[in-house]
Amino acid sequence: MISTPLRTALALMTRLPSGLKQPPNDRDQGLAVACYPLVGLIVGLLLWLGAAAGGWLHWQSTPLAILLVTAWVLITGALHLDGLADSADAWLGGYGDRERTLRIMKDPASGPAGVCAVVLVLLGKTLALWTLLDLGWSLALLLAPVLARAAGASLFLLLPYARPEGLGRAGADHLPRDKVTVALALTALLAVLLGGLAGAAWVLISALITWAAVRLLRQRLGGFTGDTAGALIEVVETLVLLAAALVL
Repeated sequence: MISTPLRTALALMTRLPSGLKQPPNDRDQGLAVACYPLVGLIVGLLLWLGAAAGGWLHWQSTPLAILLVTAWVLITGALHLDGLADSADAWLGGYGDRERTLRIMKDPASGPAGVCAVVLVLLGKTLALWTLLDLGWSLALLLAPVLARAAGASLFLLLPYARPEGLGRAGADHLPRDKVTVALALTALLAVLLGGLAGAAWVLISALITWAAVRLLRQRLGGFTGDTAGALIEVVETLVLLAAALVL
């Protein structure tokens, strides 16, 4: 039986069928934050199985990498890419001003900075996967979505929510801090158990990116938004994959 918090997290972060019958209450939205890494594991498993199937069928690594990144976008509904684009536009166009940054972030139109950020992330993921698939090593594909969503969940622990309302407001106001902390610790343990030293390195990379993001967000916004959480998820996923590809 899938719990309501997990269904809530699935509905929020993916386009996978969640079975959520009605809007979740505030408590379930808070508990859903602790399920973010588990949602990442589901996404990672689907992608890893896709890579394994492609390898079994002897597909070439280049088209397989493109197909996997396309599947990645479809599974998540481009939600985090949208947050990345909005954050990039707002960060450059906000000129250091909090209210201007938040206002631009709500604009549905994408500017040059947002488009460039999305292109760079998709290109980085595709090239990293191309290298990893060529070498027959796809563990990073399994773990990158998990670590990235753990990073997104950690923002709820480390920063206040920057808007009076929004997708993350109820989760931030009713956050079970102990459960989220346990979820983050289990994520790090999973990465180390599966990846050994490489897994530990990816945890460190994720932590450093999150630390840098928290500093920037605190200085500019005094908190975080759903868009900035999505941007962090995309950046962590991409850099973990690139780090794995660079050292192999």
